[in-house]
Order: sequence, then structure tokens, then C-alpha cells
Amino acid sequence: MTIALVDCNAFFCSCERVFEPKLRGVPVVVLSNNDGCAIARTTEAKALGIGMGDPYFKFRALAEKHNVAVYSSNFSLYTDMSRRVMKLLRQFSPRVEVYSVDEAFIDLSGIPNPLEYARLIKREVEKQTKIAISIGVAKTKVLSKIACRVGKKDPATGGVVCLLEPDVVDLALKKVPVDKIWGIARGRSLKLKLLGLKTAYDFKQYKNEKKIQKELTKIGRGIHGELNGIINFPLVLSPEKKKEVMSSRSFPHPVYDLPTLRESIAGHASSVAEELRSQHSVCTEVLVYIRSNPFKEGSVQYGRSVVKKFLTPTSNTFKIIKMAFECLDEIYKPGIEYKKAGVRVMTLQDKTEHKLNLFEASDTRLEDELMKTMDKINHREGPRTLQSLACGTKEFSWQMSRKRLSPRYTTSWNALPKCY
Repeated sequence: MTIALVDCNAFFCSCERVFEPKLRGVPVVVLSNNDGCAIARTTEAKALGIGMGDPYFKFRALAEKHNVAVYSSNFSLYTDMSRRVMKLLRQFSPRVEVYSVDEAFIDLSGIPNPLEYARLIKREVEKQTKIAISIGVAKTKVLSKIACRVGKKDPATGGVVCLLEPDVVDLALKKVPVDKIWGIARGRSLKLKLLGLKTAYDFKQYKNEKKIQKELTKIGRGIHGELNGIINFPLVLSPEKKKEVMSSRSFPHPVYDLPTLRESIAGHASSVAEELRSQHSVCTEVLVYIRSNPFKEGSVQYGRSVVKKFLTPTSNTFKIIKMAFECLDEIYKPGIEYKKAGVRVMTLQDKTEHKLNLFEASDTRLEDELMKTMDKINHREGPRTLQSLACGTKEFSWQMSRKRLSPRYTTSWNALPKCY
């Protein structure tokens, strides 16, 4: 089998550059929710010493000194650009696993010259979407991740690396530290180093599989096999349904009152309900939690969560909001400076195959059609175009702070680029 990993370079930053050509060659950083910390950086920004996860307030002065373009997260834009890239990839192979918003594995088995084919994919994707990508080709997912990493690190490769020949594979593995292997986190890498294994090549050559499974579990043994060309992680063409869905966010400003908390909880409940419907699931349990700021000295600390159950599972936004409100009313305590709140739905079942209860009606056909209509409008016009009144009608303090947000160029009629 021949697998290619397609990885969009600094994807969020690349999306911003597509609509702002003046940003090419300029250091760009995209921040997390509430403009908290760096979650995407261009090569130029990395060269300035801005690290992944660095809080914005710590590198603000550096960014201003070097004219770094700093943006709030524009997830509507990024999701749409990701969809365009993935749609293009399916023109080159019918077997595509969308691994994340900026990565996909594609099956290139049977392609006579996979290296040239990967170069063709790169040219077409960059030509049609303006998103820079790197491609790694190998026999397994783990090796393709390593090949892609080599392509990003070495400009001479042109962003495309093929690791199919044994000698070439070993040469590349000798340059990769064990903590840079896909799936080997800090804890696992420390265990490997204690065994004297410093590089991916050392790990590949280690023959004690029982010891590997004992130290790194079945996942570690699978990674070891993939380094040796044995497929342990096949392509997943149909994404597995989530077993629970959660929406939560820290408040940009302190929240004290129940009405504002209720609007926040209604917003999170709406988000999880929409995601439930996107994977054709229904939920049985709703969990709501609220907490104060554990890092603020001198403030009263408080945090609680509660779970309530439906007798008949549902994905109806209004029913989930109502249940979430019942949870909130039970745990709310006045006089607390709240910093974060969230909603989680659990015990998910398939929409077409779930248990019914004689004492609670299931979602009616009319209710289902209403939810479908809401989802269609919000998908076409942008998130929260149509929502429950319980979510509020104004910008309150619980809503995400995005002071550096770029326009939703591809998902809003009002934000379409204008040509004069």
C-alpha cells in the first residue's frame, strides 16, 4: 500500500494570506479563543522566537516591534477552506481520510510514480486554493508523517518527500528524534530514551516487542510496526462517530449574574445539539459545569457540575437548552466571579436506532424538520444566523473576544472581497 499525507503549512495563517497577499513573506500569527495564545505561526514568526502556545500578552511587544500580523481565530473561514482542499484531494484519489482540518491521508496504491503524482497534487492544490501544502509518501501512516516532516524541514525537497525505498527510509529515520514520531508524546519518548533509543531508526531496530507493548501499550507497538512498514493504522474513510460532544469556553471578562450565564449555556447547548445532528446522533445525558478562575488569587473559588438524563434521547436544540437550564439552576451560586462554563452531551445513540420511553415523547417529524432548516440556514449564512432567543440578542461579556478577526470571505455575502 502507498499512503500520502497531505499537510497544509501553517494552515490558519495560510488562509489569512489567501485574501491578504501583502502578508506573504510577513510573519503571521493566529490566536486561540479569546485571543489567548498562538495556535498557528508562519516560518517567519517562528524565526522571531514565537512559540506554539505562547500567550499573546507575552509576545505582544515583540510582535509590534517586528510588524507581526496577528489575527483572531476565524474558524468559519478555516473550515470552508479546509473543505475546498479536501474536495480537491478526492479528485486525485477516491480513498481519502480527513484526519484533521489541515491534514488528510490519501491512498496512492497502484500509482506508477507516486513521487511525481504527489508533486502534481501539490501544484494543483496550491494553484486552485492558494494554500501551501507539504506531502509525505510512504507505506504506512507513521512513515508518511515522517516523510512530510522531512519535506517541511528541507526546502530542497520542494515540500514533497517519498520514503518507499528501505535505504531512504532508514536515512530519514536516523534524523528524527523519538519525541518527533507521530503518536509518541513526552511520556512515551522518555521511556524510549531510558531504553537507549534516541531516534526513530533506533526505535525501528528495537526487537523486543513485548517490552515495547509493556512500556508503550498497544499503540506504541503499532507505531513500531508502522516504522517497519507494517500497516497497523489503516485508512479510516468513514469517520467514527463521537461518543460525546462538548462545547465550553472561558469568559473574556468576569461573569457574575445568572441571566448572562444562561445565555452562555444556551449557546453551548446549541453548539452541541448542532454537532449531534451533523453525525446523526441523539443524546441521553446532559452535563453542565461552571467554575471560577483558579488562577486568580484572593477570589472565592467555586466549581460544580451536574448531569441530568432524558428518558428518550434527543438532538433537539430547544430540549437540550431546557435540560441545560435545569442543570444550571441547580448548581448556580450567586456572588461568584465565574470564568468558564460548558455543556457536554453523553451516552450518544444513533438517530435511527435508539431506545424509546413510554413516558417521554421522541422528537416529532415537525421538530426534526425545524432543526434541519435551522442547520441549513446557519450553514449557508454563517453560524448563529438563526438561533434560540435564549442565546441572547446582543454581544455580552460571555461571548468570545476576537478583536483581530478577519472577514468571513467565503461564508458571508457581506464579507465577499470587492473588486473596483
